Amino acid sequence: MAISFDKAFGIHPQAMLVRSQRAELLASNIANADTPGYKAKDIDFASALKAANNRQLSGNSLARTHPEHLQASTQMSMGEAKFRVTNQPDTGDGNSVDVQVERNLYTQNAIEYQASLRFMNGKISGLKKALGGQGA
Repeated sequence: MAISFDKAFGIHPQAMLVRSQRAELLASNIANADTPGYKAKDIDFASALKAANNRQLSGNSLARTHPEHLQASTQMSMGEAKFRVTNQPDTGDGNSVDVQVERNLYTQNAIEYQASLRFMNGKISGLKKALGGQGA
C-alpha cells in the first residue's frame, strides 16, 4: 500500500509556505516603521491558503500548444499583499506602520507556523515508526 504524503500532512505544508511569506511581509513592515510614506502590508491568510491548496490540487502543469507561445510558470506567490487599514491617525510622515500591532501579528504567525511544524514532525515520526524505523 502506497503512502500518500498529501493525505498524511493535509494542508500543513501549504500553510507553512503562506505563513513563511507572511512572516517576511510583517518583518518588512517592522523594518520600515520609520520610513516616511511606507504603508503596512499583510496577506489575507485564508484566501492565500485556499489559493495555495487549489494550485496543489490542480497539478501545477501547463503545456505550450504552439512554439511561439510564452512559457508560463505556475510558481506564483502564495498570497497577494494588500495594504492594511490603519488603526492610528497619520503622524504626518505618511507611514501607516503600528509597530506593536506588527509585532503581535508576527508573534501570532510564528506560533501558528510552529504548530504546523510540530504537527508535521509528529506525522513524520509516526510514519517512520509505521515503516519499522525507530523514530525520535
